[in-house]
Amino acid sequence: MTNFNNSPNQNNDRNQITNIEKTDISKENQANVNGSLVKSQPIPPKQLTYIKREKSSYSKIILLALIIAILGIFTEISWLGLAGAIVAFTLAIIQVIPNIQGWISFFLTPQERQTLISSVGLVVASAILAKYLGVYQKISLWLAQFKYDEFGSWADWVGALGQIMIAILAVYVAWQQYVISKDLTIQQNRITQQQTIDTYFQGISDLVLGPDGLLEDWPQERAIAEGRTAAILTSVDPAGKAKILRFLSRSRLLTPLQRDSHLGRPMLDGSGGYSEDRAYGMRVINLGVVLAGANFTGQDLRWTDLSEANMVRTNLVRCDLVKANLSRTVLYEANLQEADMKSVRLFYGDYRTASPRTRNANPNYDTGEHTGVVIEKADFTGVKNLSEENRYYCCCWGGDYTRSTIPGGCEGIADKLVESIKLRTKNSEKP
Repeated sequence: MTNFNNSPNQNNDRNQITNIEKTDISKENQANVNGSLVKSQPIPPKQLTYIKREKSSYSKIILLALIIAILGIFTEISWLGLAGAIVAFTLAIIQVIPNIQGWISFFLTPQERQTLISSVGLVVASAILAKYLGVYQKISLWLAQFKYDEFGSWADWVGALGQIMIAILAVYVAWQQYVISKDLTIQQNRITQQQTIDTYFQGISDLVLGPDGLLEDWPQERAIAEGRTAAILTSVDPAGKAKILRFLSRSRLLTPLQRDSHLGRPMLDGSGGYSEDRAYGMRVINLGVVLAGANFTGQDLRWTDLSEANMVRTNLVRCDLVKANLSRTVLYEANLQEADMKSVRLFYGDYRTASPRTRNANPNYDTGEHTGVVIEKADFTGVKNLSEENRYYCCCWGGDYTRSTIPGGCEGIADKLVESIKLRTKNSEKP
């Protein structure tokens, strides 16, 4: 050990060694070094990145333009009427297109929208091809040579028109019957799905509430419970998935519980519940990769324990994630646009020392190392109620794309993900 008291350049040597120690230890993400200095650094304030404005209404301008166009017609001022008509037509198109898009999105499924667009494209493309193939010229020539006096009287035309109207009415009635049948089918599917979910709830309850309780002594029964869960989560709609996760979470079946080291039975916490053990506890049901790529758009996932789950490319748009536990969850390329993230848990420990989970390191629930969610390439556009600590963590470990989507911005917050990747690359290159 160096004797600093006998050194002629005591202050310089001490500063140099302290700086070297700080640099080396920060790369290893140690929370206990220079803690007072780190804690004194505040989180950079949010930046104004987006201002939501109300959509403009052009109704008054459209009415004014129509009045001008009508005046131009009556006064025989052609340029005035033409200008008013063009302005009214342009603004009307701009104002009506979003409403038509919303109507189509609400009433038509993605498959029906694809069919509609394909049908319109088929008709329009056929009409254009007919022009270039000379079909219209042949029809015009045929009509020019047609003898109308020999075709029939007006009564025949009226009768034909009536038959056409009857055919159109029949098509309309058939369409209404299809819509009613579709609604009944959807309703029946919902009833059948709810019955399936209720049966699943009853089966899981029978396993958990059996003589052994919480399946602690029978690994085979736990495997059966996980198999049932995996099977039903892949066969229900987003609302059904959310309902199942709420049931499992509130039943403490997704939470790692502290267990007796000899019998494996869950330990009580002294307040009427079971004691959690994040580091060494055992879950009754492990979700694994069941939720990868799942769609939860607009669902209620409040208070759900989704920790350790693999939710790669999961759709969580407009989800209610209030007080959900996402620690050590893999949200790589997940979509969290406009989700409510009030009091959501993304990590344990201090936000300054928390880091995402890794395959080769055990989590430290005191400092937060390797207890955080993996959010690389996740989309946080428009998320609500994101706390300052969670914003800091997301900016540190989200990467370039995620940082660009976080409300409030990441100005002044270091990109620790890039630093971590560089450090791992450097260590792997060492002999």
